[in-house]
Amino acid sequence: MKITKMIFITLSCLFLSGACAQDNTKTKAEKQGWHLSMQSYTFHLFTVTESLDKTEELGIHFIEIYPGQKMGEGFGDAVFGYDLSMKDQERLKVLAAYEGVKIISSGVWTSARDEWDKVFAFAKNMEMEFISAEPAREDWDVVEELAKKYNIKVAVHNHPNEASYWKPEILLEYIGQRDKLLGSSADVGHFKRMGIEPVPALRELQRRLIALHFKDIAPQGEKQSLEDVVWGQGVLNVKGMLKELKRQNFKGYFTIEYEADWENNLPRIKESIDYFNQVAEEIL
Repeated sequence: MKITKMIFITLSCLFLSGACAQDNTKTKAEKQGWHLSMQSYTFHLFTVTESLDKTEELGIHFIEIYPGQKMGEGFGDAVFGYDLSMKDQERLKVLAAYEGVKIISSGVWTSARDEWDKVFAFAKNMEMEFISAEPAREDWDVVEELAKKYNIKVAVHNHPNEASYWKPEILLEYIGQRDKLLGSSADVGHFKRMGIEPVPALRELQRRLIALHFKDIAPQGEKQSLEDVVWGQGVLNVKGMLKELKRQNFKGYFTIEYEADWENNLPRIKESIDYFNQVAEEIL
């Protein structure tokens, strides 16, 4: 009995010391519950399998995969989505786990009403936390019912057009009195493109933020269109946004969607991650 007890105590101490050591390697952002995630559209010139490789190379452990992306090596002509066979879904989960990456979401889904059940069932089988979506405004009863049925959150995106949920007031009009499984996947760059300042927009979405499509943007080219740049080098107030999210005690995903330098954007993304952690170390 004494030997068994000693073995148990020894193993417990080893486990606890390992857990403590692991916790000590976490950044302040991670300890705050701020998780960097990758939107695979950043790598839309590449396949899902290549996107997982790149995500792992960046040291990021979470990914949101967009519907329709080619799966890549070992999956034939298959594309990511609810038509993916059960066998391929299981293979994808194993492959992601091997890379140390968790598929926490997919999107942005803009599905027809009769597709939503397939989308939610797919997300459930893939063990996702939420889907990023822009449901039709008349489909909210269906989407809310399915979110509760499958216990999957719906993070609503805001593409920069007036047919979308482009400003917080519109989104809150449709989900404000609905289940808390419904929230926002706020694209801070798209806010700016629609003439909305991101910090007040995030403040307005307090308690409804599930995730963000996080970025910085600046005028580029002859047309001076607002395009992605390294975080901290653009016109968005990155530090101000992070301070606002700290004030809210936000816990969730900062999904990196870097829509520039498509053929090789890893160096810019690495700089952005460094800036994010630098600011987090300063303000948290």
